[in-house]
Amino acid sequence: MFRQLGVIGCGLMGGSFALALKRGGLVKRVVGYSKSPSTVERAKRLGVIDESADSALLAVSGSDIVLISVPVAATEGTLKTIRHGIEPGALVMDVGSTKRDVVDAARRVLKERLVSFVPAHPIAGKEVAGVEHADALLYQNRQVILTPLPQTDPALVQKATDVWAAVGSQVLRMTPENHDTAFAAVSHLPHLLAFAYFNAVMAQPAGREFLSLAGPGFRDFTRIAAGEPAIWRDILASNREEVIKQLARLRHALDAFEHVMRSGNQEALEDLIRNASEGRGNWQMNARPGSAR
Repeated sequence: MFRQLGVIGCGLMGGSFALALKRGGLVKRVVGYSKSPSTVERAKRLGVIDESADSALLAVSGSDIVLISVPVAATEGTLKTIRHGIEPGALVMDVGSTKRDVVDAARRVLKERLVSFVPAHPIAGKEVAGVEHADALLYQNRQVILTPLPQTDPALVQKATDVWAAVGSQVLRMTPENHDTAFAAVSHLPHLLAFAYFNAVMAQPAGREFLSLAGPGFRDFTRIAAGEPAIWRDILASNREEVIKQLARLRHALDAFEHVMRSGNQEALEDLIRNASEGRGNWQMNARPGSAR
């Protein structure tokens, strides 16, 4: 059991982690900080946190486990702020959807406290944000990717593995580079496509009329276009090189479809569709449905 959890960013992700640890009897006390005082007040009123802190540094002080749940672009500033408050042996994790930039930031600012940092990415979320939507079961039956650094204390990597497993997650380890390459393909590019496609429909003169005729297929395909703009701006910007590589691969696949359609080659068109259909039919997601980042 942990003595105190310090949560920096008392929104959906940080709040859900706090509730999960409370539900599992894994922590005695939760102290939270958010940039918005109203968020901290709501978190306390809802029982997500036990005490509020006036700064990120004060939330970390006395905590033997810390979760940083801020936009990826704010990670470096947050680490710089809390560095001197990290106690020896404390476990510090983030929940960012990109990892190379987070690891680079940690190397720049944490110095001797780098041993405490275990970068993490829980593949979980909802289409709605805010601490009022925090859920103790958010991480249950979900994958969590850890990307520890060579300097990370192995005992803390194991402790991170154990705490995520205790709240019902399946824990995997990857390098930051492999993580960002993989998630550019299966998460970041799909979100970009949903944003771009929805914009393309709305930009047409009859776009709103088209939307009034859309059914379940359109709803399912565009669901993730409702993602939080600031969060996805940061994710796509921080992992832009890998996303751009995936865009090139997508253009190649789209060109193949356009070529066979222009040529009228229906057999080749059916082959392309069958390849995707059979692949999708054989694929199974390793987590329960929901919005993931």
